[in-house]
Amino acid sequence: MTVLQKPKIIRTENIAQSRLFSIQSVALEFSNGAERVYERMRPANRESVLIVPVIGNELILIQEYAAGIEKYELGFPKGAIDPGEDMLTAANRELKEEIGFGAQVLTPLRKVTMSPSYFSGRMNILIATGLYPEKLEGDEPEPLIQVRWPVSDMMDLLTHPDFNEARNITALFLAQHYLSQNGE
Repeated sequence: MTVLQKPKIIRTENIAQSRLFSIQSVALEFSNGAERVYERMRPANRESVLIVPVIGNELILIQEYAAGIEKYELGFPKGAIDPGEDMLTAANRELKEEIGFGAQVLTPLRKVTMSPSYFSGRMNILIATGLYPEKLEGDEPEPLIQVRWPVSDMMDLLTHPDFNEARNITALFLAQHYLSQNGE
């Protein structure tokens, strides 16, 4: 594999700000002399978690409103790692807030990026087993609907009309691989 020289950052400028997001313009010079201006979300150091909960022979998913596409989506519990938390603590907290279960075992599967040309965010995908009932108050504006799905039919989620988010699909494949390798 050819190793490329990273472009030189000529200038970075904040060009837009909202309550949640800051957009930057980044002027780059590539090793061949080409110059381009890209836009990106301002890099952040916070990571997030997405957890595939397994209880018995079922996955637990949630239905949650997705404002970006203006509809309810089916997916796995997820959220930001809060300051002072590690990945496992954040994953267990999100499980308790979103599905009312904690996990005795949280196994990291992979850290993924999402649209890295525009975002610096990294999401840690984990599988949760040994679930036990425990609920924490979350920040969701309405109760999340829990959906149980048989592990034996987990890949059928790919045909479900409300299971579309790339991070959830990635997590599904990683969980399927993990479960097939670990005889669960």
